[in-house]
Amino acid sequence: MENAGYTVLNRQVGLRQELQIVANNIANMTTTGFRKEGLIFSEYVHAMDSGAPSLSMARASARTTDLGQGALTQTGGQFDLAIEGSGFFLIETPDGNRLTRAGAFTPNDAGELVTPDGFRLLDNGAAPVFIPPDARVVSIASDGTLSADDRALGQIGLFAPADPSELARQNGQMFRADAGVEPAEGGAMLQGFLEGSNVNAIAEITRLIEVQRAYEASQKLLDQEHERIRSVMQTLGK
Repeated sequence: MENAGYTVLNRQVGLRQELQIVANNIANMTTTGFRKEGLIFSEYVHAMDSGAPSLSMARASARTTDLGQGALTQTGGQFDLAIEGSGFFLIETPDGNRLTRAGAFTPNDAGELVTPDGFRLLDNGAAPVFIPPDARVVSIASDGTLSADDRALGQIGLFAPADPSELARQNGQMFRADAGVEPAEGGAMLQGFLEGSNVNAIAEITRLIEVQRAYEASQKLLDQEHERIRSVMQTLGK
């Protein structure tokens, strides 16, 4: 296969990855705390011999996460929490602590606040957050201070990755911070609210159409190149 064919195939691989990412963004438009994902392309340029034009090929080199604010929806839920501004909740999972913006919590049988998957929410000291079983009114201040019946119990932590470039998506709502976490600044906690996905539906659907058309155009170019080579071989074989 000539260079043109390799270049087109390489482009299609990247477009297919981007298509999968955009489709996943669209599928999570209504997922609480979901962060939109993107793809970064890089270009590889190779100098050819004998003064021939250089060979340039693009490849999908890394995924990015958009940490922009999602829409806030008032639910009135006593244990529904949203973050306005920067920061993440810290969640304890079997695979280690994880960061998330999804703040739908409920007390488990032990009185600990947990996610819908049963993972425990951690306070600013990385300890589980406990709600007394006899608590009648639970309030959570903007700085995360947790009180039950006007008695302070602790402070829910707001954290940020120590190195944002090392933030790795664990799943749609949780992230792994390989370089560790540190207290976040500039964020405020809202009780009775949930933060939605930060996916812009119109922008993502538009991008989906653009990527599909680009993939189809690449496939058409590949078919034309294949037909050209076959025609040359048939002519030379006569």
